Amino acid sequence: MQIKPEDYSEPGCPLCMDESVKPIELRRMLERLDLLLSRNDVAAAERHLEYWRLEALQGRDQRGLLCVENERMGLYRKQGKQAQALEAAQAALSLVEQLGMSDSVTGATSFLNAATVYKAFSQPEKALELYRRAQAVYEAELSPADTRLGGLYNNMALALTDLRKFPEARACYEKALAVMEAAGDALPELAITELNLADLAEAERGPLDAEAEIEARLDRAQALLDDENNPRDGNYAFVCEKCASAFLYHGRFAYAQELTKRAEEIYAGA
Repeated sequence: MQIKPEDYSEPGCPLCMDESVKPIELRRMLERLDLLLSRNDVAAAERHLEYWRLEALQGRDQRGLLCVENERMGLYRKQGKQAQALEAAQAALSLVEQLGMSDSVTGATSFLNAATVYKAFSQPEKALELYRRAQAVYEAELSPADTRLGGLYNNMALALTDLRKFPEARACYEKALAVMEAAGDALPELAITELNLADLAEAERGPLDAEAEIEARLDRAQALLDDENNPRDGNYAFVCEKCASAFLYHGRFAYAQELTKRAEEIYAGA
């Protein structure tokens, strides 16, 4: 989850008065990163983040470095680069503490991002601890319709499922659905939640006993992804890629191929 440049002016993030600090250009860095990712140019995105990481280190800009580390851990996680993702996560967590941002939304987003890394690399207990820290801040500071809150519930439920805490996982998914529905413009994220609920049903009851719920969830997810109100942008392409593997797993091969094709067409036209 991306941290915006303006987040660094929120309460809880101390302003650095040291004149030797040279802040990096966060907006410029993030805009270029978004462009590279919209083209699915992962190699260039890596080089871009490494450049700005060095700039932040050389300029002693800890706040800018935190933003870069958040982006690095997400990029490396998506590529399955465990060592690099964990290193970036640990660096971000350390920076949050050094900057006194543990009770801020920016700090909570860093907890969420790091937790997602730990979840991806088979450390659900560590992930859940960090998700709960993020939850305490998000629920206190964000609107009930803020999609960041929905994303947190979705990711927390995945860790709970890994830990076989199925009732708590389902409760988190239901909260995520409520947030995304209230947001009104989060159809792709709603589709992800429906697919996650299908996986939860299978894990909890087995594929045969949960077949009816699984098929209903898949139907709802497909309808959400096919909705004409979805902007065909980089986020939609990413969601299509992510959902394609779920439909493939559940035997909907043709639709999985269709989602992959949509993503490829968006990336090619970016």
